[in-house]
Amino acid sequence: MAIILGIFGLGAICWLLFSLAVYALPFFAGLSVGLAAFHSGSGFIGAFVVGLLVGVTILVLGQIVFATVRTPLIRLLIGLIYAVPATVAGYQLCFALASIGVPAGDWQHVFAAVGAVTVGLTAFARMALFIPPSAEQGPVEGTSHSAVGLRSHDLRG
Repeated sequence: MAIILGIFGLGAICWLLFSLAVYALPFFAGLSVGLAAFHSGSGFIGAFVVGLLVGVTILVLGQIVFATVRTPLIRLLIGLIYAVPATVAGYQLCFALASIGVPAGDWQHVFAAVGAVTVGLTAFARMALFIPPSAEQGPVEGTSHSAVGLRSHDLRG
């Protein structure tokens, strides 16, 4: 029974890691600013409020900029800004999980690196999900229509 619960627990940790990967940068920034505010004498509640506001602001600002900017290079840079902290967090978590089940140190680093790349790519992909579908983009004239390009109102007849 313990093995089954351990597998479910590991699955829950991995699910949390992939679901929350894009929030690594806002969390880190909010935590850093909150700790700085606490150490400057703002108290626990003031530090919590300041940290929460900074974290939410960074997340929303990144989503808005990523969704409105059309230049692929700038989108890539913004996606990397959010994916790199997630990659570092993924490496640390995967290394800790690999140290539980893999005795050799080199293989722990290999599993941690694979996990870090996977988490980083997931964070970048989740950041790309914040782009709303553009309503003004239609099919280009002179090109053939594909099944992917059809909208639901095109199929009604």
